[in-house]
Amino acid sequence: MGFERVWSTTGVVALTGALLLTSAPIASADQVRDAQWPLTVYGAEKVWKTSQGAGVTVAVVDTGVDSRQLDLTGQVLQGRDFTGGGDPHKDTSGHGTGMASLIAGHGHGVGNSAGVMGLAPKAKILPVKVSYKDTAGWSDGIRYAVDQGASVINLSFGDDNSYPGSKAAKAIAYAQEHNVVVVAATGNDSGTVSYPAALPGVVAVSAVDQSLTFWSSSNTGNVTVAAPGVQTPQADPNSRSGYVVADGTSGSSAYVSAIVALLRSKYPDLTAGQIINRLVKSASFLNNTGKTAPDKELGYGIARPGSALTMDIPKGPKEGPLAQASPSTSTESGSASGDESTSQAAKKKSKSSSGGILLIAGIAGAVIVIGILFAVIRSRRNRGNGGPGPGGGAPPYGTGYPPQPPTGYQQPYPNTPPNQGHPTPPGQAPQQPNPYAQQPPYQGQ
Repeated sequence: MGFERVWSTTGVVALTGALLLTSAPIASADQVRDAQWPLTVYGAEKVWKTSQGAGVTVAVVDTGVDSRQLDLTGQVLQGRDFTGGGDPHKDTSGHGTGMASLIAGHGHGVGNSAGVMGLAPKAKILPVKVSYKDTAGWSDGIRYAVDQGASVINLSFGDDNSYPGSKAAKAIAYAQEHNVVVVAATGNDSGTVSYPAALPGVVAVSAVDQSLTFWSSSNTGNVTVAAPGVQTPQADPNSRSGYVVADGTSGSSAYVSAIVALLRSKYPDLTAGQIINRLVKSASFLNNTGKTAPDKELGYGIARPGSALTMDIPKGPKEGPLAQASPSTSTESGSASGDESTSQAAKKKSKSSSGGILLIAGIAGAVIVIGILFAVIRSRRNRGNGGPGPGGGAPPYGTGYPPQPPTGYQQPYPNTPPNQGHPTPPGQAPQQPNPYAQQPPYQGQ
């Protein structure tokens, strides 16, 4: 089902499964722009001086995207319809168009001053039209998006059938293996993080309101980051004015997908995992005091595009902070690319180490036997000439190998509770100073 509560700009509308609410209508596209508080909080004008998402394709796996919407003209690629309808540009729900507008809308009118402006206005949108209830369909849609060159995939919906080992989980693992960042909404029923957001390696996004406070309807648990998701204006081709104002982690997910697009445009040489590393390391709890990362509501904090683009953050390992620590999580559960070969190498190393230990044990055993024989002979000789009796014997035989220092991605933040949040991959150097130490007044700075 769609993850939003929606108000029409001229009346009340609802998505599938949405809770009906009322709100003051927005009478004009200019008012829509004025109401886009996330752009103000993010300091979007300053962010766009660094990156606008040019050269990046974001796949919106959703209800379709209306390419005729004024704020999206020229931004929407051909795409594909996996519902059997044949037209990915026909959006009968309006949800997919709304997500696309938050990601790559460019506004319209004089100086593009009216309508919705997305956070990555020069990114391209690949519409992948699916039915939320058709797990097989949207799973195929993810693979299609990967094959079409999308480097970011936005999933603003939940599906209980996308559990680990499912076709959907394998499709997401396919995306991750092909260096694609997958972003998903955590859900809106105050429960635990929904699938597919709960799958390994997926950037799971919760929502905050205008005060940057956690939105109480967001699902909690294994959250990666949070983003604006309350009273967010967005395009909707099915409303009378063409716009709605919505609550939900759907919008939060779209905003984080836009941030990822900004990062992929500025840092094209970074892997998907390293992009996520920048996203996580630059997040902040801002005015949410008393929280430690990873927090069950905000994850590693509120995503900050300006900081993510400009902070001095080491690349980190290719797998990034969300990769699976154990090789037992196969590609079926979304482990990072190369885990299988790594596992095979580990097995070979284990066999080699075992052989080495057996060899050492054999040699040591032989030495001990020779030593005993020598001691017996010497003892007999000593007894014959009045020398001392048997000595202290050989030292006890151990493993032959001292314990190895633990490897792994060092905990990025102090006071992080053990075994919580995302497991961390090997190879990361010691962390830089805690990015939470400074609390800027705006996320975008």
